[in-house]
This record gives sequence, structure tokens and C-alpha cells, in this order.
Amino acid sequence: MVHHSGSIQSFKQQKGMHTSISEILKEKSLKPSRRSLPCLAQSQTHPTNLNHFLSVPLSPEPKPEVEGLSQSISTSCSLLPPQTAEDGKDHFVEESEVSTCETRADESFLLQKPVTRAKLEARTDSVQRKKPTDSSGLFFRDGKKRIDYILVYKKSSPQVEKRCTFEKNLRAEGLMLEKEPSLTNNDIMFVKIHATWDTLCKYAEQMNIRMPFRKKCYFTDWKSKTLGSRFHLRCRQIKSWLPRNPMKLDKEALPDLEETDCYTAPFSRARMHHFTINNRETFFSNSTRSRIVHHVLQRTKYEDGKSKMGINRLLGNNTYEAAFPPHEGGYKSRHSIKTHGAQNHRHLLYERWARWGMWYKYQPLDLIRRYFGEKIGLYFAWLGWYTGMLIPAALVGVFVFLYGLLTMDASQISKEICEANTTIMCPMCEENCEPWTLSDSCVYAKVTYLFDNGGTVFFAIFMAIWATVFLEFWKRRRAELTYDWDLIDWEEEEEELRPQFEAKYSRMERVNPISGKPEPFQPFSDKLSRLMVSVSGIFFMISLVLTAVFAVVVFRLIAMEKFASFNWYFVKKNWQFATSGTGVCINFMIIMSLNVVYEKVAYLLTNLEHPRTESEWENSFALKMFLFQFVNLNSSTFYIAFFLGRFAGRPGKYNKLFSRWRLEECHPSGCLIDLCLQMGVIMFFKQIWNNFMELGYPLLQNWWSRRKMKKGGGGGQNVENKAQLPQWDKDWNLQPMNAHGLVDEYLEMVLQFGFTTIFVAAFPLAPLLALLNNIIEIRLDAYKFVTQWRRPMPARATDIGIWHGILEGIGVLAVITNAFVIAITSDYIPRFVYAFKYGPCVNKRHHHGNECLQGYVNSSLSVFDMGELNNRNHSGYCRYRDYRAPPWNTVPYEFTLQFWHVLAARLAFIIVFEHLVFGIKSFIAYLIPDMPKDLCDRMRREKYLMQEMMYEAELEHLQKERKKNGKRYHHEWP
Repeated sequence: MVHHSGSIQSFKQQKGMHTSISEILKEKSLKPSRRSLPCLAQSQTHPTNLNHFLSVPLSPEPKPEVEGLSQSISTSCSLLPPQTAEDGKDHFVEESEVSTCETRADESFLLQKPVTRAKLEARTDSVQRKKPTDSSGLFFRDGKKRIDYILVYKKSSPQVEKRCTFEKNLRAEGLMLEKEPSLTNNDIMFVKIHATWDTLCKYAEQMNIRMPFRKKCYFTDWKSKTLGSRFHLRCRQIKSWLPRNPMKLDKEALPDLEETDCYTAPFSRARMHHFTINNRETFFSNSTRSRIVHHVLQRTKYEDGKSKMGINRLLGNNTYEAAFPPHEGGYKSRHSIKTHGAQNHRHLLYERWARWGMWYKYQPLDLIRRYFGEKIGLYFAWLGWYTGMLIPAALVGVFVFLYGLLTMDASQISKEICEANTTIMCPMCEENCEPWTLSDSCVYAKVTYLFDNGGTVFFAIFMAIWATVFLEFWKRRRAELTYDWDLIDWEEEEEELRPQFEAKYSRMERVNPISGKPEPFQPFSDKLSRLMVSVSGIFFMISLVLTAVFAVVVFRLIAMEKFASFNWYFVKKNWQFATSGTGVCINFMIIMSLNVVYEKVAYLLTNLEHPRTESEWENSFALKMFLFQFVNLNSSTFYIAFFLGRFAGRPGKYNKLFSRWRLEECHPSGCLIDLCLQMGVIMFFKQIWNNFMELGYPLLQNWWSRRKMKKGGGGGQNVENKAQLPQWDKDWNLQPMNAHGLVDEYLEMVLQFGFTTIFVAAFPLAPLLALLNNIIEIRLDAYKFVTQWRRPMPARATDIGIWHGILEGIGVLAVITNAFVIAITSDYIPRFVYAFKYGPCVNKRHHHGNECLQGYVNSSLSVFDMGELNNRNHSGYCRYRDYRAPPWNTVPYEFTLQFWHVLAARLAFIIVFEHLVFGIKSFIAYLIPDMPKDLCDRMRREKYLMQEMMYEAELEHLQKERKKNGKRYHHEWP
């Protein structure tokens, strides 16, 4: 054995190991890095050791007769004296429950109160220093125990036995309960839950929660020794001369974001002396405490049997009405936040994030994460990143639109259509329809040119590259956030099994190959059969969507015939707009109606599969919802883009549906305007509807709840002032978060991303509409989370889940669809072929755009003899859109050579465009690494220093133990 009494350097010297100068001078060359891992108001001056922390005099409570408590507390959190029966008793118990609930003697050993110690002087942030009073509704009646969770039940509920058993088992897990009646409804009871220090330590270790390490935090300042440091210094100097970015958040306005930088490690009771525990009340954050309590609630039984457990089942059978963590007080204050500061985190979030006046400011992501958890924090981080990336896309789209607007009058095609007073077009229907002149569609042609011009191809390529850059840089941003929020080592294996999965497969167990512990197991045959049923349900719902689209197509055919023969001249003249507009409106109503059905079907199919974890459940549900709504939203758009007018036939030989209605054909200037109208109407009205449902509907529900509360509709007290209510009553009157979590929020944005990229060649203003909507969406969601919803359970996540893969799939689909839109839907390729093969510039060396397109409209229209019509009410020749031979040709109405040239050019463009854009996307993805290099270096450096710090902390601990025992302490290193 070798005696060690010094630091790592002395230890290495005694071992005969070489100690480098960099290690000796490590303390001088290291500085903190920016880590957004809260040390939760830890001390400015750390205690010299754990014994000093424990040497603080205890309160007059009975001291446990355990020798050397200060020596053994590092290995156990449970040496705490039991409470008396007086303290163990619930503060409020209904008389009807006394006989059925646990007896007083039973609960005397279930409720434990931590040893009360003198309050240490520790640095706390401005909000944590303001400890609310007992009347705020954030503490038990003693004003000391913080409420970590709220359960709500009705006294009239018949499930008394289950509830009492459940609450008794909660006390057995170390939770403390206190009951309060509602002030607004005599039938409502609230169960306040507080997690003791022992319980928090126990489950923090089980859940692998990372907590701040005791040793000081530092990183080697290797960058100051590199050549690039001077460049960075110069950049900082130049940046200091520039005007201040108005979108940045003021550090003075958000003092809570100034957190102590520190390392973290998975919490362990055996190594508790390694962690910074200056104040047990603030060591675990409020969100962490709520997450631990939720974990206990999910796994506590209410009846005998493995399947009879979990708060979710009790909520499902109406034993409890609700379960939620409380908000940290009100979000408004009489006083200004500038003069009196924030009264709590919720107030701070409202003033610096959720208010409409903060629409141009960056989001306080660290504060959002601290209050709502990492999962919601990542959602707002992704939404903010997506919104910021939309700015360049919106600017380029506006430039393309302005280019079309400024050159609209100079367009050769628009001029030819507007001046074609003598060009007679064939009737749009065979009965009651008259021939019309091409000049009647002058406005239609000009509007089409706004979206179908020379900038279309450029913008489509730009948006394909933009989508790749957006996703690649988001990967880097996500890596930084997961590192700052200490989620690097948090893996799916650490997720708990869903209680429903454990209950269903409790009799089937196998050893987990990762943890080596037995756990419930779903057989492959059972999983496959359930998956097949789910897939069948998905295909059935998709077929229902296609049936709805077919119904809309039939409606358009009927409306086209009616509008073309309408008596009102204005409608008859603009029958294309009337047909497209009414068809889009009908389609939008069908889309919104079917979405309600899809949500319920997706929920049932997902539960039928019995996913293993919550992440698997959310991913499965999200995929189904995306497939349903994507097909529902885009099927009619795909029809207009790629099928409208392709199979109409020709005059005299039109293709008819059910031998009755003639299929639609495109306008002489193309079908792109129909696609643009479809996208614009659906995108605009869907965003308005979603915003109303997200904010307007909860506002109406909360208003109705307040109205009933003022009238005393529940039989409770008539409370005139809402501020008089405790926090649990206020939260109960708020709306709960969606049962699907963030699925609806992500789904809305992902579908918008699809609209912004898939058909962007037809609608360059889509990124601008998306940007304006998202600016409103961020504040709507923030206002909703802070003011209108109950506080959701703070959950953890390392990424946005399955949505990232869906976004990548949309990016690939966008390249293909835009290639087809440009080649098939727009007239870009026919114009290109005419200019270089058939136009007046064929034999000229210099090509000028408009000059080369002279005569294009005439070449794109074929001739038909109206005498061949069945009704024979018209004579002469009329024109129609196609590349066919005239009736006097040897083989009348056959496809001309120009048709085959255009078709070949279209196919060639699709192949070249796809290969070019996919090559650029792959090259960009290769150039941009998923993780910044400096972040990789910091992570590697952290692992190295963590090992050094663990050695150092262990040596220091052994030295203190030796001094305490008054003898030399020997330790044999492995």
C-alpha cells in the first residue's frame, strides 16, 4: 500500500509517473466555458468540505442517534428521523375517507421530514431570493415545503378506494401529501405533493439525472495560444464599434441567465460529497423536482397486480380529474419589471418572451428550458431557427415576384394574348357555350406571368439548397444546445417504459441487453400483427383522402360547365377563376373536416401498437398524423400540378368522366396560376384557422371557466378577485396541454415547411407568408404556454425526434416536385424550345428574350374545325391549347414534331435538374459537419478534465477522512 496525501501531481510522483508542466500550471491556464447548465444559485464561496456543510447546527428537532452522521451521509441520503404522527397526518382529510384511507398509525412511518438545518448563505438569483408567502399557493401550509405536483379529484367520485390506496403508496415512496378544497367548486379537491430530500436523491440516481459537480469548473484556454486568437480579438473589437443588435436580449433584463458554469455528472448518493450541495431546497430545480414526482406517479400502484399502476390509468378511469406541476405564481404584476424586477420565472417569461411587444427579440432559450424542460425548449429553439432561416428565402422570393411584376408589361406572351382580338378559342363546353376570344384572358395571362417567369428555375434551385443548409446548420445548433443543456449522454436507453406497455406485457420478460436487467418484452409475432393492422388502417384512411379529392375533381368539372354557360357576363368571362376559387374553398373545408377524423384514428392505431417508450409512441403517432395530413393537404395540389389538363383530349374528341363531364383543360397561358391559387388560399386560411384554434379557442374556454367561477357555478365561494385564489385553483381553471404533447405544434410547422419547399416554384411568396406566420406563431405559442395552459410536465429530449427525418424526406421530395413543376406544369420548357428551335432567333447569334418569343402563343395553339362538333351551331375554325396538326393535314390532329421536341426537353430537364441539385445538396451536406470542431474539442477536453477532477476529488476526500480520524489513511489504488 502507498500513502497518498497530496494532489494528482504528488500522486503521480509517488507512482514514478511523469508530470507535465501543463498539468502543474493547469490551475493558472484554465477558465470557465459558457455552459448553460444551472448550478442553481450555488455559493460564491464553497465550503471547504462536506463536514463544514454538515457542521451547521441543526434545528431543535430530535437528533438521530447515529454515530458519525457527517461521515456517513456521503454514502446515504436516508439517515433522517421519522416524523411524529402529528406531522405525518394529512392536513385535510374528508371524514368519509377516514375509514377507508390508511390509519394514522400506518402513515406515521410513511411521511418523513428532512432534517432541518440552518439556512446557508448562498448566492441565489434575483427570482429565487423572492420566496413566496404561504398565501401564494406554491407551498404547503407551513410555508416551507414547496409544492412539486398537483392532483385534482372530485369528492363525488366513486373511486375512493383506488385513490386512497394510491395516495398511501405515494407516501410509502417518500412523498408528502396535503389536501385543500377548491374555493370555486365544492366538489373539487386538490392534493398537493412535495418530494422530500431522500426521495429526490433516490430517484435522481435511478433516473441518471446529471447534477453540478462540486469541483470548480474550468476549461483550458488553448485558443489564446493559437494564431487565430488575434483574428477573433480583432473581430470582437470591430463588433464592439458596430451599433448594438436590437434583437438581442438585455442581460440586465434576464439576470437568471447568468448561471455559474460547471461540470455535471450523474447523481449518486454514494458520491454525494462530490456534488455542490449548498442548499438542499435549490439543489434540484423546480422542473427536475416535478419530473421526479411525475416518474413516481407513473409507477405507483393503486391496486394489486402489475397492470394496476400509474397516474395515467387513474386519469382515464376518472379517479383523478387532472395532474400537473404548478406554475410559479402569476404572470402579471402591478409594478414594472424594470423597477421592481421579476416576481417569478413565469412573470419573467411573460415580460421578456410572451408579450407581443417582444416579437423582434431573440428567445430566452435557457429560461424556457429551465421552466418548461428541454423538450419544449428544443421545440422553440427549432422554431426560432426555422423562422430565422426563412428570412433569406423570403427576400429572394420577394425579389423573384418583384421581377415578374416589373417585367409583366414587357412580357411578349402577355402582349400577344392581350392583343389577340381576332383569335377565336373553342367553346369550353358542348352545350350552351359560345366561342370566346383569346384577349378575354388578358388579366389571367398577366397574373400567370408573375409566378411563371425566368426567375422560377433559379428560385427552385435556391430553395432546394436552402432546405439542405437549413437542416445541416440545425444539426450544428442542436449539438450546441444538447451540450449546453447537458444532454449529450442522455440516450433513449435511459427512458422509462410506458406504464401501458409494462401492464400489457408484464408476464413476458427478457433480459435487456444494455442494462442486463429483466424487463417486459413484446414478442415479434405480436408486434408484427399489430403493425399490419395499423398499416391497413393507414392505407384505408389515405384511400379515404383520395376519394375526397376525386369528389372535389367532380365538383370542379360540374362547376366549370355551369360557370362557362352562366348568364352573368362577369362570371362567364372569368369562369376559370370562379371554378378554381370555389374548388379551393370546398377542398379546404373537406381538409379541415377530415383532420378531426384522422387525429382520432391515428390515436387509436398508435395505442393498438403498444409502443415501448414515450418517444416511440410520439414518433409513431407523429408519423401517422403527418402521412394523413400531408396526403389530405397536398393531394389536390398534386392533382392540379401534374394531372389537370393532361388528359382532357381535344375538341371533338374530349375525354369525359362517366361519359358525362368533360375533363378540365389548362388556360392558354398554362395551369400554373391554378396551382398558385390553390397554394395561396390553403396556406393563408389554414394559418388563420390554426392560430385561432391555438389561441382563440383556449381563450374562449378560459373565459367561460372564469365566468362560471365568478358566478359560483360549482357551488363554491363567489370569488370576485381572481388574485385571491391560490395558485392551484388558478391553474385548475386553465386549459391542459394537448394530450399529444408537441406533435400538433411540430406537425403544423412541418406541413408549412412542405408547402414552402415542395411547390415553391409555383408560389415564390410562400416563404414570406411562412415567415410572417412564424413571427406570430412564436409569440402565440409563448403566450399560450405561459398564460393559457397549465404548466406541462418538464420532459427531456436530445432532438426533435422523427420530425428531422421527415424534414429531410420533404427536402428530397421538394427537388423532385419542383423539377416536375418547372418541366410539366409551367411553360418554361415550351418557351425555351420555341426560342432556340422554332422562334425568330434560331439563325441569329445574339438572343434577346422577348424578341425570340415572338409568335410563341400562335405556335402553342392548334386549329380545329367547329363544323365537326355534334351540335353544329358554329362554323369556321377555332383554336385550342395543344401541339397538333390542323384539320387539313394528311393525318389531322396528330401530334406535331414540336410536341415531341418539347416532351424530350421536359424529360431531359427533369434528369439534369435533379442530378444537379442533388449533387449540390450532397456536396453542401459533406462540407458542413454535424458538430462544430470547437465543440468536439470542448467535449474531449471535458472528458479528460472530468477524470482528473474525479481523481483530485477522491484524493481530497481521503485526506479529509484521514485528518478527521486523526490517523494516516491508506488507500490502495487499482
